[in-house]
Amino acid sequence: MPYLKAHKKTLAPLITILLLATFATSSLAAEYVTVKKDGVNIRSGPSTKNEILWEVFKDFPLQIIDKKGDWLKTKDFEGDTGWIFKNLVIHKKRVIVRVNTANMRIGPGKNYELSATVKYGVVFTPIEKENDWIKVKHEDGTVGWLFKKLLWPSDPF
Repeated sequence: MPYLKAHKKTLAPLITILLLATFATSSLAAEYVTVKKDGVNIRSGPSTKNEILWEVFKDFPLQIIDKKGDWLKTKDFEGDTGWIFKNLVIHKKRVIVRVNTANMRIGPGKNYELSATVKYGVVFTPIEKENDWIKVKHEDGTVGWLFKKLLWPSDPF
């Protein structure tokens, strides 16, 4: 019996570590989607009979947090949650500015020249990442670098 007790003491921390590692890995594997078109409704539940909470525009990024039939429960960059019909989204990488004003630069760092000032809620396509900076492109053709903490999701790759 002392042998079994000794192993129980070493197994408990090991199981705890494995469980924590599993949860940490699953949170890193967040799934993001992008809205296909303008005027899509986010609802309070997984049905067209549920209340419309708000409306989103084309390319708006959302994180999937649950699924029920053909509906996805999503979270946006402000932390608001709601349901969207799965055929209204696609798997495209998009990021959204989550601060009032962000300085876009010509290179990946504060020492690079400012190329534009971008506002809260502007959506970009992420192109590449270098350290804590993400190179993005706007639909109007503007390209530049933004510090990742100014964007949501902050690590789209």
